[in-house]
Amino acid sequence: MPSTDEFTGWVGLDAKSVDGNLVKTTFQPKIFTDDDIDIKITHCGMCASDLHTLRSGWGPTTYPVVVGHEIIGIVTRKGKNVNQFEIGDRVGVGAQCESCLKDDCYECTHDNEPYCTERVFTYNSSFANGDVSYGGYALEGRYPASFAFKIPDALPSEIAAPMMCGGITVYSPLKRNGAGPGKTVGIVGIGGLGHFGLLFAKALGSDKVYAISRSKAKEADVLAMGAEGIIATKEPGWAKNWKRKFDLIVSTANNADMPLGDYLDILKPGGRFVQVGLPEEPIPQLKFGPLVMLNASLLGSLLGSRSEITEMLELSAAKGVKSWVDTYPMEEVNKVLGLMDDGKAKYRFVLSN
Repeated sequence: MPSTDEFTGWVGLDAKSVDGNLVKTTFQPKIFTDDDIDIKITHCGMCASDLHTLRSGWGPTTYPVVVGHEIIGIVTRKGKNVNQFEIGDRVGVGAQCESCLKDDCYECTHDNEPYCTERVFTYNSSFANGDVSYGGYALEGRYPASFAFKIPDALPSEIAAPMMCGGITVYSPLKRNGAGPGKTVGIVGIGGLGHFGLLFAKALGSDKVYAISRSKAKEADVLAMGAEGIIATKEPGWAKNWKRKFDLIVSTANNADMPLGDYLDILKPGGRFVQVGLPEEPIPQLKFGPLVMLNASLLGSLLGSRSEITEMLELSAAKGVKSWVDTYPMEEVNKVLGLMDDGKAKYRFVLSN
């Protein structure tokens, strides 16, 4: 039977909600189980995924929807099977809130929970019993405890919130593809995801880290984030000048007209290009020449495992990694949606209750 509980959030009723038309109203969370926690949401980061979902850019969204999957809050209730948290603990929830976690699931037993066939996203998704998942543009949230994470004391909530999706989205491919000592790493796109790419590539000990962007407009910021410099793809001959220089490139770009062939050309033999941005339109036809001639790999990555999220949070606390954020009251969410859609984030917006 449906939950009779009522939470309050900022609800998208149709595709026009992306234009600053979220409605503050009540919604019914999933039925509370012995494996769940309720949290009082204190902060929620804003992600480009929120915009894509509100406008049905990645396919039809199931409305009504409450977006937001960079959630920090305080545990107010826990099921009897929840032993890892106590009432009052500060926890975070990211873009995935459930997978099967079965002993015979290869993905769940090999630190690949985001690729489990029974994964549930934190919003615009549904649980096995049909209950809808609702995100963090809200005052309260209810989630399986298995996909919540204690936040280290050294990380302020507004700093930790964007790491729960934006941070782990780039941390996982960096870690899995060898970012570290002796490696030269490029990050394509210097927005919310890209700034995390620079911060984490340096925190993992990469020898050289470069931003790759259309222009050098953000050069001062890139240097402040620890990168060696910025490569402007609007400058003539840029790809020729950087040919065979990179061990790893992580692309956060969402533009379908990206110069993919040039990006592959600047990889070293055996280098890897990992796409984490998800354009709404198909990219132009791919030529296989650079992949074949360079023994290069073209990969994709979605989020990160639970162990990687824990590791990322601990590394951030130990190394002093800090998200670049602007914080606004949750009540101003419709205004901030417009700012984000206009590209005004520098580099992540966080909503605060």
